[in-house]
Amino acid sequence: MAVFGRVDIGSAKMNYMDELNYLPFDCDNHYYEAEDAFTRHVPREWQRRCVQWCEINGRKHHIVGGMLSSAVANPTWNPIAKPGALHEYFRGNPTGKSPLEMLKDREPLPQEYMNKDARVEKIREQGLSAVWLFPTLGVLYEELLKEDIEAVKVLFRAFNKWLNEDWGFNYQDTIFAAPYISLCDVDFAVEELQSALSNNAKVICIRPAAVLTADGYKSPADSMFNPFWNLLNESGIPLVIHAGDSGYSSQGYAEDGFGANFGGGASYSPSIKAFNIERAALDWLMTMSLQKMYERFSNLRIVSVENGSSFLPDLFRKLPQQKNKLMGWFNEDPMELFKEHVWINPFWEDDPYEVAELMGVDRVVFGSDWPHIEGMPAPLDYVRELKEFSAEDQKKILLDNVVELNQPKPLS
Repeated sequence: MAVFGRVDIGSAKMNYMDELNYLPFDCDNHYYEAEDAFTRHVPREWQRRCVQWCEINGRKHHIVGGMLSSAVANPTWNPIAKPGALHEYFRGNPTGKSPLEMLKDREPLPQEYMNKDARVEKIREQGLSAVWLFPTLGVLYEELLKEDIEAVKVLFRAFNKWLNEDWGFNYQDTIFAAPYISLCDVDFAVEELQSALSNNAKVICIRPAAVLTADGYKSPADSMFNPFWNLLNESGIPLVIHAGDSGYSSQGYAEDGFGANFGGGASYSPSIKAFNIERAALDWLMTMSLQKMYERFSNLRIVSVENGSSFLPDLFRKLPQQKNKLMGWFNEDPMELFKEHVWINPFWEDDPYEVAELMGVDRVVFGSDWPHIEGMPAPLDYVRELKEFSAEDQKKILLDNVVELNQPKPLS
């Protein structure tokens, strides 16, 4: 049984459930996609351009856009490594084990990873009130299809339909699954947002990346996307930028492409790809500020989830510098607008006190990444990371801040 500091992880869940007089709201939970998640509603004539199944040496794999995908080793998910299997590895790997060793302990795919009723029961058992729910593979496949804009539109329109059927955008006020929206075509993005709103979605998800459109790459803050941002601004629901494949290149320092390769030993070596998630979030968030999105759309609420927080000190240095260099460009202080319109979900191994000092505790949100292997073994294990906060501030991070975000604030 692993012990960090003075907290026994095996007994942490029950202890924290006993000591909290409220049920936290987890802003970063995941489902594992059903085998037909990417095919159920895709017309047969489009499946070759979207996602297909194949079998190689007795194992099933995804073909995405006509290419074999290596995003995950087993997209059937069965058997699956346990939640938080790499917890010690990301804690600093005090045991010195390779990731492959840590992933050897696998189990048959639990029902709560695929079934909403089983998941509601699990959420209650974990001592939570509700969760935002995000894709596992869905945040990876836009990058693989981006050159085929029509295929992106067909796939994610179908994917969101599957998502609402199997999980629900608002299921029993407990599961809030986030539709995934691509900006590759602004009319499509508006249609998907309208559909999400009409189906009572409380949160939507996009990837932090420049957008490949029919007119080439565009910043997400480009005026061509104004119809999407206008609708989002009017609706008052939050937009999450969630970690995934943002298409970042290592410029030759390492092999490009997203892959869950934790081979360990001679087959694995560290590279700068490990920082791509933070790079993507920093670039996206900085761009939104530099292009005055919060002046242009004063009701936006942006939440950075599973992108960590190590980029924040850099942003807090550079954004004021840009303000001073570009005298007259900003009508309002971009740093203050950033702190007003952005919420941060730190990695559990990040420093939440630094985030609270920079952003204010009202802008820090709790997410466990459950049941992913790099997340928390149990969501409430995160409570031990907040012990130096007051009880009032702990409650803001664990519950109040996400509850507030989950309530739409439409323009009056």
